Amino acid sequence: MSAHSPIDQIEQPAAFAFDQESETEIATILAKYPAERKASGTLPLLYVAQKQMGRLTGSAWVPRVAMDEIARRLEVAPIRVYEVATFYLMFNTRPIGRYHLQVCTTTSCWLRGSDDVVAACKKATGIAAFGQSSADGLFTLTEVECLGACSNAPILQVDNDFYEDLDGPRTVELIEALRRGERPTPGPTIDRLGSAPAGGRKTLTDSPADQG
Repeated sequence: MSAHSPIDQIEQPAAFAFDQESETEIATILAKYPAERKASGTLPLLYVAQKQMGRLTGSAWVPRVAMDEIARRLEVAPIRVYEVATFYLMFNTRPIGRYHLQVCTTTSCWLRGSDDVVAACKKATGIAAFGQSSADGLFTLTEVECLGACSNAPILQVDNDFYEDLDGPRTVELIEALRRGERPTPGPTIDRLGSAPAGGRKTLTDSPADQG
């Protein structure tokens, strides 16, 4: 089943309360909005709830009771929070694995080999299809739309980190590192700085001294 399945089909916790770390973050968020416009805090408060669930349970998702608590805080009908949480792919409305593998398969990534990244994710985790989690509970695999880093395609987003310029073997290496509890440095996985040309500059290679 998908990580974004309808919330009424998921086993839900009986209660939810924001912890002190989240409360501090919420106070900062709500201070940005006039009291009569605090419903604008729906998106960031959903994110706070999801981060708390990940921090405390190892599964970053937003249960319905958390949405209800957000609705109470913002003084809106719960359905208004449900609508937002189920619209955006950034919010998980069912439990996910410890590591959320989000593969971009749209044009730039597909042309650059996202099929190999998908196949490597499945091979390394034992997951058969998008929307499923691995048997050990460590990984959930999701197909996503453009991640906005086309010059470094193909891209695999792990939680909030981008791993770029991947191929099949490097994807397997990344997943094996995550399984060991390591968190490799995000960014390009080849010899390039940011989105600069692979292997270094191809133009304007002369030093100022060489230019006379």
